[in-house]
Amino acid sequence: MRTDLKALDRAGLEAFAQSLGQPAFRGRQLFQWLYGKGATDFAAMTNLPQAFREQLAEVATIPTLDEVQRQTATDETIKSLFRLASGREIESVLIPDFDESGTAKRLTVCVSSQVGCAMGCHFCATGLMGFHQNLMASEIYEQVWRMNALAEERFGRGITNVVYMGMGEPLQNYASVLQSAALLSDSDALGLAPKRITISTVGLARRIRQLADDNAPFNLAISLHAPTDPQRSAIMPVNRSEKTDLGALQDAVQHYHTQTGKRVTYEYCMFAGINDSEADARNLATVARWAPSKVNLIMYNPVEGTDFTSTSEDRLNAFIRVLVDEGIRVTVRRSRGQDIDAACGQLAGRD
Repeated sequence: MRTDLKALDRAGLEAFAQSLGQPAFRGRQLFQWLYGKGATDFAAMTNLPQAFREQLAEVATIPTLDEVQRQTATDETIKSLFRLASGREIESVLIPDFDESGTAKRLTVCVSSQVGCAMGCHFCATGLMGFHQNLMASEIYEQVWRMNALAEERFGRGITNVVYMGMGEPLQNYASVLQSAALLSDSDALGLAPKRITISTVGLARRIRQLADDNAPFNLAISLHAPTDPQRSAIMPVNRSEKTDLGALQDAVQHYHTQTGKRVTYEYCMFAGINDSEADARNLATVARWAPSKVNLIMYNPVEGTDFTSTSEDRLNAFIRVLVDEGIRVTVRRSRGQDIDAACGQLAGRD
C-alpha cells in the first residue's frame, strides 16, 4: 500500500525520506512542494534527485480534491464543490469584499472541516445533513490553496483571510483543524498571519478551554444566536447539556480571555420573532460583557425545510441601538452569495 504523503507532517515527511535512504532535508523539501507550491506530481519536484522522484512515484501518493462544480453569485462570491477521496463532497466559498473603486480589498475563504455536522442547529442546512466524516488537515488546507489560486486568477491577488465557518463544527475535529490552521500560517506553506485565521464553534466549552491552554494563536468566533438558555436550547441542541450551556460557555470564554488576552467574536443570526427583540439585545449585551468581545449580527439566509425568517430592517436597527447604548462593539454582516446557496448556514453539498 502506498503512503499518503499528505497524511504526514513535516517531521513525518523527514522520517519517510530517511526510510527511503534519503537525508532528512529531502522531507523538508517534500513539505515545501506539497504545501508551498501545491505540487500534485512527483515529476514536478525538480530539486529532488530523479531516482528519488521515481521511487516516490512507486511508494507514495499525493491525493487531491476533485472540484466537481463551481458557481459564481451576482456579487462575485464563488462557491466550489469538492469531492474527497472518500467520494463524499464538501463546499468552500471565496468571498470578495470590494472598495469604492471596485478592487477586492479583502478576500476571505470560508472553509469546511467536516462532511455534514452533528450539532443539528435547526436553522442550518449543514446541520440538517447530520454528520458523515471528519476532514484531514490536508483536505482543509487544500480547500484554501485552491481558492487562493482562484482568487489570484479572478481578482489578481491572493486571499487575505480564512474562516472555519463552512460545513461542520471545527472543534469536533480539533486536531485536524489546528493542524490545518498551523499549515496555513506556516512560512513554508501559505504563510497567512494567525490573526487572519478565525476558528468558529457553536460553543464547545471544553474545546474552547483547550484552545486557550494550547495557546492557539488564531481568532475565536462563537455561534451564539440566542442570549438565554431557554431560547438557545430551543434552536441549538448543543445548549441542552450542562457541559455546553451558557453557564459552561461563560466559564470557558473567561478562561480563554484570561489565558490568551484575546477578545472573542459572537456570531448572532437575526431570526424574526425569535431572538430580535430589544430585551434580547439587552440579554446579548450581558453575554458580550463576559469578556472583551464584539458582536457580529448576521442577516439570516433562507434554508429550505426550516421555518426561520430574517428579521426586518426596523427590528435590526432597534436591536443595534440597544447594543450601542449598552457599550457593545457591533457589526452587521449582510448576505453574500445567497443566490447560489453560499451564504452563512446554507452549505449542504449535493444530494
